Amino acid sequence: MRTDDLVRALAADGGRVGLPLATRLALALGGTTVLVAVVYLPLHGTRDDVMSLAWTLRLVFKFAIPLAVAVAAAGLALDLVRPGTPVRRRLLWLGAIAGALAAGVVTELSVLPMAAWGPRLVGANALRCLATVPMLSLLPLTAALAVLSRGAPLSPAAAGAGAGLAAGAAGALVYAMVCPDDSPLFVAVWYGIAVAVVTALGAFAGRRVLRW
Repeated sequence: MRTDDLVRALAADGGRVGLPLATRLALALGGTTVLVAVVYLPLHGTRDDVMSLAWTLRLVFKFAIPLAVAVAAAGLALDLVRPGTPVRRRLLWLGAIAGALAAGVVTELSVLPMAAWGPRLVGANALRCLATVPMLSLLPLTAALAVLSRGAPLSPAAAGAGAGLAAGAAGALVYAMVCPDDSPLFVAVWYGIAVAVVTALGAFAGRRVLRW
């Protein structure tokens, strides 16, 4: 039996026991994100103006981007632990989401005077964002890696990076409920850096946890 055939057989066998791998991953990421929110939000409190701003474009954008990234990245990680599954569609989705975020930044900058760009970039919570998003992402990342270890990735680091990207976006989603900085520029830069840190952590952990 060729190596590729063996890998596919192992991945298929792992998916036949109990719940499908996709369901396990969704439950793991969703459940741990809710748990993190239940613990974190009462300690720090949600924003007082969330309800009044609930349907403003900037706030919807701020929540929609990490949610979309989490879903697309989870799908990518899932495909990466199933040898032979094409990932181009997932990558295109992530590229489209990045394009939407970039469009939001360009739109904001185009309607603001240059003097306002710096304050929008720095905001009031840049360092807090960099520290908090990775912290909130640790439990979802751990749960995602535990589920993905049932697969047979050809590249454990890439699969781990996908898990890290999904977990980082989940952590960003929880933090967004507290963070008062709604600027797309702030979200793109500081949330982006924080999620990138979790993605790198996922790749590092995946090389070890997802090896078979």
